[in-house]
Amino acid sequence: MRRILLVLTMVLFLGLPWAAAQPAAQPACDRACLENYINRYLDAMDADKPSLDLFARDCRFTENGVRLPLGGEGLWVNMSGKGNYRFYVPDIEAQQVAFIGTVREGADMVAVAIRLKIAGDRISEAEQLVIRPERAAPSAPGVPSFPPTGESVEKMGSPHPVYLEVIPESERPSREEMIKTANYYFTGMQKNDGKGYYPFSDDCHRIENGLPSTNVPLKPGETRPDPKTAKSYSAAWSCREQFESGLLNFVSRIRDRRFVAVDRERGIVFAFGFFDHHNINWTWQLAELFKIEKGQIRRIEAVFHRSAFGMNSGWSTYEQGISDALQIVY
Repeated sequence: MRRILLVLTMVLFLGLPWAAAQPAAQPACDRACLENYINRYLDAMDADKPSLDLFARDCRFTENGVRLPLGGEGLWVNMSGKGNYRFYVPDIEAQQVAFIGTVREGADMVAVAIRLKIAGDRISEAEQLVIRPERAAPSAPGVPSFPPTGESVEKMGSPHPVYLEVIPESERPSREEMIKTANYYFTGMQKNDGKGYYPFSDDCHRIENGLPSTNVPLKPGETRPDPKTAKSYSAAWSCREQFESGLLNFVSRIRDRRFVAVDRERGIVFAFGFFDHHNINWTWQLAELFKIEKGQIRRIEAVFHRSAFGMNSGWSTYEQGISDALQIVY
């Protein structure tokens, strides 16, 4: 017994190497910490210097769904400065942070959507969409360009104040409930028939590529179309009117829905996905976020660009892609 007590004393007071205490678990990166990873990431990309002080040695990186070496490729080569629009969606539970913002690529202002995964104190995954200006090919004169998305997003200045409102802790749903509510949006738009469950608040509003796509004021002399009799949907309608009209059915499939960041404090869900249009073999690759209050979607913001029809995100398995193609998610 005396020998056992002696050994215990040596462990407690002498700190023998074989009995050294395990290091304390590293605390989770909080909201400010996660947002700062985005800032450091943008700084590193602007300088094209992916340092091992910031990135895990095996960090996986994709741009617009294509896996690339980290640094020296894509926006890492051509970024020429940071814009002013910055919308952070930190997910403390998942240790991920998502972001919609603007940067300069050469002379262009471009919109970006970014997801970072933090493991330890390094970025282990980096995923980004770069929404570049769509220009007509030289061989197709007269074909109009798409609106300059980056400039439109930049002009918004900052996220709408609604997004910054904190949800009272007693009213915060679980992350699973928030994702389920956000996913009703995708399910309701896919093959839209006007008969689904559309959990929108009365003041719901949607911004796409920096421009309003709901509640748009009529021009002088215009008549507001009736959602019950119109032949095509109108940007003058509310979120609910557009969905209940059944006229959004040109989106034939919304697949690879990945809800990558949930900010329960502010009621925001951030998702990546693809909108397929089979009648014209067209796919939009997008990032979209939702402000959710009391089980309803109050505000929506998205950035997107055209991708190859049926393209994969670079973060889903082949089998999952096939599964998404054959069934409606949820």
